[in-house]
Amino acid sequence: MANRKQQLNAFNELLDIMDEIREKCPWDKKQTMQSLRHLTIEETYELGDAVLDNDITEIKKELGDLLLHIVFYAKIASEKNDFDIADVITGINEKLVNRHPHVFGDFIAETDEEVAKNWEKLKLKEGRDSVLEGVPKSLPAMIKASRIQDKAASAGFDWEKPEQVFEKVQEEINELNEEVKQEDLNKIESEFGDVLFSLINYARFIKVDPESALEKTNKKFINRFQFLEKEAAKEGKELSNMTLNEMDIHWEKSKIFFK
Repeated sequence: MANRKQQLNAFNELLDIMDEIREKCPWDKKQTMQSLRHLTIEETYELGDAVLDNDITEIKKELGDLLLHIVFYAKIASEKNDFDIADVITGINEKLVNRHPHVFGDFIAETDEEVAKNWEKLKLKEGRDSVLEGVPKSLPAMIKASRIQDKAASAGFDWEKPEQVFEKVQEEINELNEEVKQEDLNKIESEFGDVLFSLINYARFIKVDPESALEKTNKKFINRFQFLEKEAAKEGKELSNMTLNEMDIHWEKSKIFFK
């Protein structure tokens, strides 16, 4: 592992490379913050995939890609004299010190829950009117619901026991079932949203990240379905011509390999 001096030298080299490609590469010269935005989002999801797969090599690679984007944004801003990478780093340094009075001050926090609650209180002191203001509008709905619930809980708006939340999940499912019987699409959609929201809330109480849990299930389904396709092909069959019972034989077999 590199020591601190080597780490700083590596970061300095990255800044030098950024200066060079921004000046001399036609593609890099054209980029703006707006043109980089969708690429940054894509890189973030690629990092998320690598983390879920626990692929350390890919995690290192994707962290590098994200770091490049951070340096790129700062370079573009520095060209307009808005800010530079030093301002970015100084800003996060100050925020970390201010948000960790239990480390750098005399505030006492014994648990991570106490830290989280004080974190939101500090944000309000910094000028926010609501603890929910820090939830990005463009977040995917499931992640957004999870963050909304986390922040509401940090303000004391929360259930006391997991059993209470599970009862709420069951209540919402019953309400959805009633609206399905009435065949009112708008109300069905509303109740379905309530079911999802309550399930995401329950996930928080049982220490499960709902986004990661669903993505792992997505990957599991893909692996099992592709196994099914391959087994059918070995028999010279297409899924569209197979019965559900025939497909189910291979599906059950796939569970041995993909759990």
